[in-house]
Amino acid sequence: MNIDREEKKKEARSRMVILKLHPEAIREFWEEDSPVLSFGGILSGLSDVQKERVREFEEKHNSLVYHVIHNDTNFGEMLTLLYISDYPEEWKQDREDLKSGFPIAYVANLDNDILSEFGTVGVEPSGGVVLRTA
Repeated sequence: MNIDREEKKKEARSRMVILKLHPEAIREFWEEDSPVLSFGGILSGLSDVQKERVREFEEKHNSLVYHVIHNDTNFGEMLTLLYISDYPEEWKQDREDLKSGFPIAYVANLDNDILSEFGTVGVEPSGGVVLRTA
């Protein structure tokens, strides 16, 4: 399947509203076609390294990343990529999982790529940013 990027952006906007992201983050994603980073309770633009990881992921998985969460952990520096898949038949369930605070994501371990994986993560909106809780 190969869903149009604009369709994925529309779906992304609805998920960003569910996450209660700051309106400026939603605007930047929509107008600049670039996700924003939640890091330590603030929003930030992506670094060049982070942009490259997002671009590689999107190309490899034909997906659209709409938000990135950065965490430093005992296992390494992590980027949690919240994304829109190329399977619209899954989008309704994806939104329900997001509303419950447990979206599917890709977690990239920048220090040890072998530890990168797809999975469900815990997230919580907080003052316009997104915190990773699990």
